[in-house]
Amino acid sequence: MAVNFSEDEFQLAWTELGEPQLDGWEFFTETTGVQIYRLYHKESGLYEYKVLGSLPGCPPELCADVYMDLNYRKQWDSYVKDLHEKDFNGEKVIYWEVKYPMPLSNRDYVYVRERRDLDIGGRRIWVVLAKTSSVSQCPEKRGVIRVKDYKQSLAIENDGSGNTKVFMNYFDNPGGMIPTWLVNWAAKTGVPAFLTDMKKACCNYSSFCKK
Repeated sequence: MAVNFSEDEFQLAWTELGEPQLDGWEFFTETTGVQIYRLYHKESGLYEYKVLGSLPGCPPELCADVYMDLNYRKQWDSYVKDLHEKDFNGEKVIYWEVKYPMPLSNRDYVYVRERRDLDIGGRRIWVVLAKTSSVSQCPEKRGVIRVKDYKQSLAIENDGSGNTKVFMNYFDNPGGMIPTWLVNWAAKTGVPAFLTDMKKACCNYSSFCKK
């Protein structure tokens, strides 16, 4: 089985859950208890984002289970066009096609991910890392733009009062000609909306599992 992520990458994710590294990062927006910071990448002309916030009333282990469940994601995430896991030479790879508003082309991702449930000095922390994979067995679709530069880390733990404390770091280059205002709008509204949808999904997960 391929090793896609290092110990250092996992450690960086859970360390930032308690002590976010924001030197050089610009405060972008805050809404519904979620703070978003961004860092400009000169090479791509795009921003990398860090998200700090909480999911009230959702235990972190449940959040991690919901986040990992691809079949359930297709039920509650309206932007998913296609999402499934494939096995290439013993390596599990995820294919994900995302709906974009007309007249923009849909984007798709081929990526690997790994979840670890950690005990760090008595703190229970769940970390999920993801990044693009270059497997050649997953050909590009006509009319869909392949995202070739994507990374995301998620670290969550109980905040001590029954809520889930969240740290997320992500970057993707959607390619093509997307207006800057749309990229900014998606970052500003998309992440809080995703966390809101995820909270609802956590509440409904037991019903989904019983079907």
